[in-house]
Amino acid sequence: MVSDAVAALERRDWGVLKLLLHPYLHWSEGGVTIRGRTKVLAHLENAAPQGPPDSYELRDGQIYRWTV
Repeated sequence: MVSDAVAALERRDWGVLKLLLHPYLHWSEGGVTIRGRTKVLAHLENAAPQGPPDSYELRDGQIYRWTV
């Protein structure tokens, strides 16, 4: 699951990534947390992180928390 998300990020495949992310996603990067899949995807279109997360949590078969 997470490796699929990292691969989608690297390809900038927002359609695939959207399916892997929970609607109420918590994305933490550089001390800042963005909440909500739509807001996270908008953020990532401008600055996608490199590599896998330091930690993550799955909920309902999707990524719910992602911490870099």
